[in-house]
Amino acid sequence: MKHIGAVQDAVTAFADFIEPTDAELDAIEQEMPAILAEVDLLDAQIMTLDRTPTELDIRRIRRARRRVLAESLALVNRTVSASLPGGAA
Repeated sequence: MKHIGAVQDAVTAFADFIEPTDAELDAIEQEMPAILAEVDLLDAQIMTLDRTPTELDIRRIRRARRRVLAESLALVNRTVSASLPGGAA
């Protein structure tokens, strides 16, 4: 029987050079409110997959969609104001 070996390391996730940089961690932290809003929307949608949505479910989904839009807009505004010189938008 012929043995087939891996050409590369099988797992490189624990290598020191793969850790996220401080800039990447800061970017994730800035995006976190938008990420959490999207998770809430998914939770509201998942609850209604196997049943007919009630009026409360519809309101919960609508409120979650508005929160996703608001957080996405806030993220874009923060990104644009941080990238423009002098903080002018």
